[in-house]
Amino acid sequence: MKISVIGSGYVGLVTGTCLADWGHEVVCVDRDPAKIELLTNGGVPIYEPGLEQMMAENVARGRLSFTRDLAAALADCDVAFIAVGTPPRASDGEADLSFVYEVARDIGAAVDGYTVVVCKSTVPVGTGDVVERIISQVRPDADVTVVSNPEFLREGSAIEDFTKPDRVVIGTEDERAREIMLAVYERVRAGGLPILITKRRTAELIKYAANAFLAAKLSFINEIADLCEQVDADVDEVAEGIGLDSRIGAKFLKAGPGFGGSCFPKDTLALLRTAQDHGVDMRLVETTVSVNDARKRRMALKIVDALDGSAEGKTIAVLGLTFKANTDDMRASPSIPVVELLQRAGATVRVYDPEGMPQARALMSDVEFTDDAYMCATGCDAVVLMTDWVEFASLDLERLRELVRTPVFVDLRNVYAPDKLLKHGFKAVGIGRSTRTGTDSSRHGPAQETTAPAANGSPVGRTLDEETDMRLVSIR
Repeated sequence: MKISVIGSGYVGLVTGTCLADWGHEVVCVDRDPAKIELLTNGGVPIYEPGLEQMMAENVARGRLSFTRDLAAALADCDVAFIAVGTPPRASDGEADLSFVYEVARDIGAAVDGYTVVVCKSTVPVGTGDVVERIISQVRPDADVTVVSNPEFLREGSAIEDFTKPDRVVIGTEDERAREIMLAVYERVRAGGLPILITKRRTAELIKYAANAFLAAKLSFINEIADLCEQVDADVDEVAEGIGLDSRIGAKFLKAGPGFGGSCFPKDTLALLRTAQDHGVDMRLVETTVSVNDARKRRMALKIVDALDGSAEGKTIAVLGLTFKANTDDMRASPSIPVVELLQRAGATVRVYDPEGMPQARALMSDVEFTDDAYMCATGCDAVVLMTDWVEFASLDLERLRELVRTPVFVDLRNVYAPDKLLKHGFKAVGIGRSTRTGTDSSRHGPAQETTAPAANGSPVGRTLDEETDMRLVSIR
């Protein structure tokens, strides 16, 4: 089939490249001349394992090309995927659909013959209706069907997620469009993988609902980790124990410094705004967002606690900056607020990340960027493992111990067993591990809840956010 993918960012490039690898003729369209020049010359503007090689192979086969000319890309096109960004608006967190609507107008002006227009971008419920209306206003005689086909790509494993998906969701009630979309995903159908056909609005909501649920799962295990630190339990073992329940599953039960990236923070907020617009309370999603915001502040406090309660004048090495391993994406990464809070507490921060340094330089100020983990740790008062890159899982701890000024290791991903760190002379601080056995440093971590008598004599619990905020004031 002849396919156009409009928007050559993360989703667009992965989608276009994988579709070309399946044998379709794909043209990726983008307005940015520098990006198109880079792609045409064999460069890749993002880091995603395996993508550069797959792109090169399909360009060489003549199945994948890049252009700024949307009209040319749409000529005799069977399917046009809209894969532009929908960032949160600064004013209210709602998804900014201006790029989607602009592309819809451009498609209306250039479309040629019957075309299936697919919303691959993550959009709120009802966006497909607006896209359809915009195209018809620009071109009343346009023969198009607008379909929702949300993406479920995980950065770092996007190619596998696209080619061997858990499911493909297609939102349409049009029979022609249905058959064309099934032809696009023939490889998936032939492999016996699930393809779910729904109404367009249902498909739009599935994407947001899925991300909100996964975000809630992460926030849940992070709160369990806080409790584990106070009751002499191990969150990794708790996660394993509950994850073995087939109704729950083991994925997204890894405690850490909070979720980030381009999807979860944005999509949970957008889902909340959609619910508010329709008069629906979504208390669980709202709490998920607030728990995640507080999580990053608590991680900064955990690091300060590991330094005996003061970061003033200390130098802290942060290993890993991206929101997860195997990506260069810094969007909403927990490292950003954690580093800022450490700086407010009076610390000098030194950082290293295998792939995220170029993006981090534009987002972080007054930090020292280094070339490797050992340079980062030299002369530091604490080493903080922020992102679980593979190279950080095999550090030479003996060498690291010799380089640091103070042997404090704060493992916010539980990569290392505490006993291994202790054996090499480090004070070991992890996530959700007992504070009573000596594996963690402080008994008064940010997860502890305090109470004070109310005016009527009854106990009133101070919320964890309030407790955390009070302690942050003391370090600013």
